[in-house]
Amino acid sequence: MLWSQTFIPTLKETPADAEIVSHQLLLRAGLIRKLTGGLYTFLPLGLKVLRKIEQIIREEMNRAGGIEVLMPALQPIDIWQQSGRYETASGVLFKVRDSARKEWVLGPTHEEVITSLAANELNSYRQLPKNFYQIQTKFRDEIRPRFGLMRAKEFLMKDAYSFDATDAGAMASYHKMYDAYNRIFARCGLQAFPVEADTGVIGGNYSHEFMVPAETGENDVVYCESGKYAANIEKAISRGPAEATPTESSGAAPDKFATPGVVTIEALAAAPYGVSARHQIKTLVFVADSKPILVLIRGDDSLNEAKLMAKTGAVQVRQATADEIVELLGARPGSLGAVSATLKTPTVPVYADEALRGARGMTTGANEDGFHLRHVEVDRDLKVTAWYDLRTVKVGESCVETQQPLKIRRAIEVGHVFKLGTKYSEKLNATFLAEDGSRHPAVMGCYGIGVTRTLQAVIEQCNDKDGIRWPVSVAPFTVCITPLTVAPESQPMTLARELAATLEAAGIEAILDDRDERPGVKFKDSELVGFPLRVNLGEKSLAKGEIELKPRGGTMRMVPIADAAAEVIAWVRAESARLQG
Repeated sequence: MLWSQTFIPTLKETPADAEIVSHQLLLRAGLIRKLTGGLYTFLPLGLKVLRKIEQIIREEMNRAGGIEVLMPALQPIDIWQQSGRYETASGVLFKVRDSARKEWVLGPTHEEVITSLAANELNSYRQLPKNFYQIQTKFRDEIRPRFGLMRAKEFLMKDAYSFDATDAGAMASYHKMYDAYNRIFARCGLQAFPVEADTGVIGGNYSHEFMVPAETGENDVVYCESGKYAANIEKAISRGPAEATPTESSGAAPDKFATPGVVTIEALAAAPYGVSARHQIKTLVFVADSKPILVLIRGDDSLNEAKLMAKTGAVQVRQATADEIVELLGARPGSLGAVSATLKTPTVPVYADEALRGARGMTTGANEDGFHLRHVEVDRDLKVTAWYDLRTVKVGESCVETQQPLKIRRAIEVGHVFKLGTKYSEKLNATFLAEDGSRHPAVMGCYGIGVTRTLQAVIEQCNDKDGIRWPVSVAPFTVCITPLTVAPESQPMTLARELAATLEAAGIEAILDDRDERPGVKFKDSELVGFPLRVNLGEKSLAKGEIELKPRGGTMRMVPIADAAAEVIAWVRAESARLQG
């Protein structure tokens, strides 16, 4: 391929609206262009990278027994209503109407569609297991699209769905996908690692995310140095707060005292009250599936709403409004508590974090504006409906697996695997006839990879001050051949064409930079775009019988002209083998 015959509009300056380095390089290297917020056009080099990532995914999915299909992006709303997600996922759904005013959904995912297919086609245990996958455009109504391809309104995704006759079979399918994902990301040149994860709106009861470490990532991952434990912060657990919950008791009954103007944990901890945060009970009011609930956590902890939803089984949870709180408890936020004697509505469910179990000598709101209660003993004075781990893990707490101090780092999610169970198969009637003649819902799994997100994650992880450093497996071109003189009959151009033909015959993609530009311009563009290997052909080095080989980010070396093609081929094959593992 000649540089002049494709389209690589590199930029010298960083676009003002590109917030993170990978987004900046996507634009500067001429891989994409923005149409509007959350919508991008893929230019030739960006599309080549995308197709290479797709091919790696296809090869590994096929290797793991996946069967490729292609499902419609436009979906009828009745199957979403049947699954219950028309309401629960309404915040991310694009909904459109046709000329007959019938409503449709632009699919952000395809559980409903594939389960409907299985309901009609998979009728016997003899047809199971099956694992269908597709690479398809998805749509998500992102209110604030940002970070380029990381959070877009339209994106490319690989999603797969397994159907098994038994729970054990479903776990076997899950582990096949888990292993396939490890291979996919390794082949893409990514240092990705799996972490325990919350199942979120997809549902299910077993889940892992595949994360790429990056300071600009939107996920917090909790881990210990041994590598034996890693979890998304929405799922992470620890051995509890670093400081123990108070358990000493004065034996005194709850005592109401005036706290005018005190409505925060910090204000109550300050003089003249001096009640430390760990001696306080924070009372939060939520509406879960249209019903009010109280949530209690220690004053120095933060509630993890994902855990709250998972533990209570609530489909929709929101914070109560100020008016709803006053109606329920008779006081405004800042003076709330769950001491039984002060509750205006004693039947409201009370969910407490495990860190409060057995707590004594605590202080909480009196459900009267400007007043708190001290000497509170949780077991004696509160009626807790259920105890759950509801707090967000903090740095330095002990790992449940190793007792090592936990750490937290930022990461980019590139893949997610779920064991769904029978949630969708039951609702959409995807049942099969067992060997004994009984009928059962198929046990399902769901497995997604953000293809466009993976492309950007590679750039986020593989770059330096000069630009992108593509792994050879996904680079738009593996070799950039750069003659410093481009006159058609010149020696540099003649040898460049010969080398390009030799590499093409060996199955190695090369781009020949035939532009009549200064060497510095060509070198900078090559570094910016990130071709793994550059071959420089200048008249001075050729006069010495040598050609320059410059790996991206590596040291230049001189090789004899006669050995250049063999040296390039050997280098590329060695790099490819390294990524293949």
